[in-house]
Amino acid sequence: MARIHWLKFAAGAAVLLTAALAVCAWRGAFAHGVLELRDDQTGRVYARYPISVGDEFSVTFVHSVNKSDVTDIYQIRPDGIYAVASRYSAFGAGMPTSLEPGWTLTQYEDCMVLSGLDQKMQRLCYVVGTVYDHRLTIGETEINLRALCGKNRSVLFVYRK
Repeated sequence: MARIHWLKFAAGAAVLLTAALAVCAWRGAFAHGVLELRDDQTGRVYARYPISVGDEFSVTFVHSVNKSDVTDIYQIRPDGIYAVASRYSAFGAGMPTSLEPGWTLTQYEDCMVLSGLDQKMQRLCYVVGTVYDHRLTIGETEINLRALCGKNRSVLFVYRK
């Protein structure tokens, strides 16, 4: 009789453990949010990429005036997307020429990095180039926005929890 009680206890414990593991796995699958790319005019969703608070992503494009790469760097925070830095190789029209309080400009051999921006993006939208591409980088993954969305598309970036 004692053995039957022990088997019932063990079976019950196994069921509870399995249920607890399933809940943990389910919560883990939704622990991060997504970076959603949408057509700004139609609302069509082009793609969703998993991303977590604290993660950074960047958008690189060729500047229309000075014809060199510019990389805008963003960070996911609990309340949205923040611009944190910009990397470029030449000054020119449309590039910052003075520093705001808290900003720093560091010059390296091959580029300059403007950091300390800490600016919440109320609306982050890029028009994908017709001559040059825009490239989204999340972690080690680079996404060609022209191939994903098409030329001259206005692409809205939205963080969803």
